[in-house]
Amino acid sequence: MSKQGDRFDSQELFDTLVAHGHIVPVGVQGAFGRGAQFEDVLERFNDLVSDIARDDGAETRAFPPIVNRKVIEKNNYMESFPHLCGTVFSFFGKELQARELAQKAASGEPWGEYLGITDVCLTPAICYPLYPTLKGVLPKGGRLFSMLGWAYRHEPSAEPTRMQSFRMREFIRAGSAGEVVEWRDMWLERGLKLLRSLGLEASSDVASDPFFGRGGKMMAANQKEQRLKFEVLIPVISRENPTACCSFNFHQDHFGSKWDIRTSDGAVANTACLGFGLERIVMALFKTHGMEIARWPADVRRLLWPVRPLA
Repeated sequence: MSKQGDRFDSQELFDTLVAHGHIVPVGVQGAFGRGAQFEDVLERFNDLVSDIARDDGAETRAFPPIVNRKVIEKNNYMESFPHLCGTVFSFFGKELQARELAQKAASGEPWGEYLGITDVCLTPAICYPLYPTLKGVLPKGGRLFSMLGWAYRHEPSAEPTRMQSFRMREFIRAGSAGEVVEWRDMWLERGLKLLRSLGLEASSDVASDPFFGRGGKMMAANQKEQRLKFEVLIPVISRENPTACCSFNFHQDHFGSKWDIRTSDGAVANTACLGFGLERIVMALFKTHGMEIARWPADVRRLLWPVRPLA
């Protein structure tokens, strides 16, 4: 492991990524540009995930980074995660109000009073737009989907792995409880094997979502007790508190009941999803193997940049 990989300092990691052009500060915590090598590693890792899942028969879906606000409301997101929501507001006023807004904006004064809520929110989890489209009866054996997209969560931080906007590669399974749990557990083993093959110190643990408030603490405890969520952890910012780079979630019949999704025998469907946090995994690779890709271990480079046979 490189000297860089032996040190754990959040600001040092951020500064080193910036110095090598892997990320580009934009003046807002939790947001930054990505350099060419950062994007190359991200795309190569995503390709590796696709190769592993190639024979699974997943259907591909893609949605924009916004979601119908009614989906957020119906999923009870505002009850559980109001602190993370990114609701989109826009201007609906007349010309005079527009001039007043512009003047306040130009002088650095607050101008939110001139905006009204729109019909969309920034997508907090890229699987959210999928569930309403599954309403009805699933085929025997259920369905499996592959998705790639941007998620938003309002948690600004100077810590580089704590982003407001980031990309997730997800797979979503809908079917009976037995089908989706078996699938989730299979992918947990797959995820660990994949990340360890890239030289990352990956381990798994039971986890919970960041529910809001005192009631949220009870929900988190219940989620852990039922073992509904697992995370794959990699030391990026800290060895004592490793970073969650993948999550594996069993929703039970939450989305099935909300959106009237049923199995072929008429029961309310269960769902599960898994997500790879692509930026976090790229940072884990740079943290572990150093900032210069040419010096990464040869076996890691072969996995990410395999020699393809000529067509």
